[in-house]
Amino acid sequence: MKVVSRSETAGKFRQVVTVGAHTLHADVMPAIGGEDSAPGPHDYFDVSLATCKALTGMWYAKRQKFALDRIEVTVERDDSKERQGTYVLKVQLAYFGALTDEEKAKVHDAVSRCPVHKLMTTTEVQIETTAL
Repeated sequence: MKVVSRSETAGKFRQVVTVGAHTLHADVMPAIGGEDSAPGPHDYFDVSLATCKALTGMWYAKRQKFALDRIEVTVERDDSKERQGTYVLKVQLAYFGALTDEEKAKVHDAVSRCPVHKLMTTTEVQIETTAL
């Protein structure tokens, strides 16, 4: 999968991002020159965790035929120590549907092992950057 991010307007921060057939936008806050017209890079990082947990939970519940109607995931960021190497994401999960306590626990276990969570916490990511 290729992700392409391009400046929308010359001299402006706002980006047009294409992911396959999908178009997204990104921007930065006015304090650093942007217009806050779209989520920023850190927001998308956090979103990837929230959506992975939600999608993993729904996938697992459907596979197990559990009566999970929906999942609500809230991610709250504490980036106050990011420059020192600590980026904290606090995740709250709410499960809706006729789940037993045991089923809820199984879904919760699956959600705690979502691929993006694992990627963020156990994988060495190598980034190779080239200029054209």
